Amino acid sequence: MDGYYAFMLVATALVLMMTVPALALFYGGMTRAKSVLNMMMMSYVAFAVAAIVFVLWGWSMGWGGDGAGNGNGKLIANPIDMFGLDGVSHINYIYVVFQLTFAAITVALISGAIADRVKLVSWVVFIPLWLTACYFPIAHNVWGGGWLAGQLAKGSTFAQDYAGGTVVHINAGVAGLVLALVIGKRVGFMKEPMKPHNLTLTMIGAGLLWFGWYGFNVGSIVFTPESLADPAKFSEQFQAETGVTFLNTTIATCAAMLAWLIVERFLHGKATSLGAASGIVAGLVAITPACGAVSLVGAIVVGAVAGGACAVAVGLKFKVGLDDSLDVVGVHLVGGLVGTLLIGLVSTSSAPGGIDGLFYGGGFASLGDQALAALFTIVWTGVLTTVIAFAIKYTIGWRIDVEDEVEGIDGDQHGESAYDLGTSISGGLPTSGVLAASTVSEGANA
Repeated sequence: MDGYYAFMLVATALVLMMTVPALALFYGGMTRAKSVLNMMMMSYVAFAVAAIVFVLWGWSMGWGGDGAGNGNGKLIANPIDMFGLDGVSHINYIYVVFQLTFAAITVALISGAIADRVKLVSWVVFIPLWLTACYFPIAHNVWGGGWLAGQLAKGSTFAQDYAGGTVVHINAGVAGLVLALVIGKRVGFMKEPMKPHNLTLTMIGAGLLWFGWYGFNVGSIVFTPESLADPAKFSEQFQAETGVTFLNTTIATCAAMLAWLIVERFLHGKATSLGAASGIVAGLVAITPACGAVSLVGAIVVGAVAGGACAVAVGLKFKVGLDDSLDVVGVHLVGGLVGTLLIGLVSTSSAPGGIDGLFYGGGFASLGDQALAALFTIVWTGVLTTVIAFAIKYTIGWRIDVEDEVEGIDGDQHGESAYDLGTSISGGLPTSGVLAASTVSEGANA
């Protein structure tokens, strides 16, 4: 089916865009001006490292040939079985790249919890360790038909997770929480303002994330070779599932944004642009596991609950003293839990990828599966991320020097500044001082 592969190429490109530049812009605008380049670099570097790791052993660990796909696989698949995509046919490369982009954005999301204070080399070391220990095993057992699927659900999966509520968002949220606790607070946290320096960048990033998320969710349709061999069956399923996931993603995101703004207005008296951007992401996070499993009304419920819950959760970090710099815990962990658990309540068999949940007469079975999947992810990733975090802390260390953090991580780690407003160019050479101030003043008055 040439059309299906063309569709997957587009979907994959959209998910790639979600990390670079969408997430980089979204996070970059939320940081202080002295940290924006480092924040964006963390997303770019995450993609580069994750791509190499995924091709070498990530695919083998997540979707390797150990019986995966039927619930008879191992808890942890062998990274050597298909090392370097050995044995993977070229026709499956597009699906490999599609999954690669998921791994990349998942680890990139974590960076928002530790903004402003982490050495780049420590981040680079963390990425392959965390993907290997946490992301690939979770993906293998949730999506890849690993051992846990066979033990808990006696099937190819043990929970409904259409595009990554557990694998991506709960996974990243738990890791962000652990790192924020182990690495510690930024210098001056809760003592000096740490406001976003450029909300325009954040709003652009949120819009691009929303756009790219259609590749994330709608592209997660997975067809078997048998269904692809039957054009009539394929066409019917493809049209139904793409339409449902596309509209559910849209309507849930709208509901979440409005819910966040309502809560924000009620609690703080203002409905902010940052709240709108955060609400968009909260809705996208929550509908990700549920987009093929719920009705339109169910999608609105998922989005509205997520938007309100995440808005409240983000405010709690100041009360508990958690320096989750860019709200990874409040948005991705909480939003991922909301979406994953609500499936057990509002999933319906009338949706192309759903079964009846509690509110549709399905009893507690689905809710139990969803809760087990969430709990498994929290415990597995929480424990192993803690081990990795302390290993790095007591070897190469996480933090830059206090003086460098105060001065700005961009200069310390990259020798650059995002906004060099104190200099101008004259005769091809940079000038400063009185001449630079005069030039800037003249430009402003022009």
